[in-house]
Amino acid sequence: MDESLFIFKQGGDHVIEFKNVSKIYRTKSGTVPAVQNVSLKINTDEVFGIIGFSGAGKSTLVRMMNGIEIPTSGELSIDGKQNANLSKKQLREQRRKIGMIFQHFNLLWSRTVLGNIMFPLELTGMNKSERIKKAKHLAELVGLGDRINAYPSQLSGGQKQRVGIARALANDPAILISDEATSALDPQTTDEVLDLLAEIKSRLQLTIVIITHEMHVIRRLADRVAVMEEGRVIEEGTVAKVFTHPEQDLTRKFVNSETDTGPDEDVKPVISELLQKYPEGQLLQLKFHGDQVKMPIVSEMLHQFPDLQLSILQGSVRQLQDGSGSIGSLFVQLVGNEEDIKGALEFLSTMRVETEVYKHE
Repeated sequence: MDESLFIFKQGGDHVIEFKNVSKIYRTKSGTVPAVQNVSLKINTDEVFGIIGFSGAGKSTLVRMMNGIEIPTSGELSIDGKQNANLSKKQLREQRRKIGMIFQHFNLLWSRTVLGNIMFPLELTGMNKSERIKKAKHLAELVGLGDRINAYPSQLSGGQKQRVGIARALANDPAILISDEATSALDPQTTDEVLDLLAEIKSRLQLTIVIITHEMHVIRRLADRVAVMEEGRVIEEGTVAKVFTHPEQDLTRKFVNSETDTGPDEDVKPVISELLQKYPEGQLLQLKFHGDQVKMPIVSEMLHQFPDLQLSILQGSVRQLQDGSGSIGSLFVQLVGNEEDIKGALEFLSTMRVETEVYKHE
């Protein structure tokens, strides 16, 4: 199929910038600070993740980005233009640059796949033949070219979200916002949708903003990430930096949810057996980052301390989407004299391998 059919990108710089932005809602019971003093810069053509639990302020940031809400204080600009200063006509034009993908799809159940994708084009006044042509191209792009006559009730959750993605692309947005778009999907379908978004990002060179509470989504798709808690950004950086050197407790909690923080249930009986057989042994979790994953660190450690016995209990390696490398986790048991074990731990520290003594219950 002709690749040119998929290139709808608008030209120009599409930087999103928050400068000391706060949003306070006033209720009968008092004021509610939804967003507090947030400063962020989301660059053109990057995937930027915003992660936090419910109530962290993520959705309020989205509503301010697409102009539904205006900051109580601070400045929010897109392409250097502050939303608060735009006329209604300018704001409508600004919103057309932003495509939205929603958690619960928000499809029109009385319309087919093609009809749902065409709906935004109808609102712009595009003639019918052009609407059909463009909607068919978008259906092909998201892998639903053979389902254009199906209704939402006939689609799986992943297929419904693909319709939502195609519809979000209908007006040629420069910015695509995914608001918890995968949280209603099973893990396999989530990965399929994330792969699709990565492909779309590559083809169309969009700026994508990912709102999520799942660190898996961040690892698979994002270049940079901001962690939010109680309306504030508490940590920000590249995905590699945040995964390998999380600074805040909440960030570590998110990272640990995606990396291995404990052995699988089927490994625990083996651990119990080894602990009974070698009570003097040390059960360790080793975490490797970037080039460490490819280095023979464990092999070199055993070469330096040949009297040590090592049992590998469980391991995994996961790739970071931003191309910065990998993260690895390894559970091992070291058995040997106290001096050798101490020396091995010092060697791992010298190699900058994160090492934790695992306490088995």
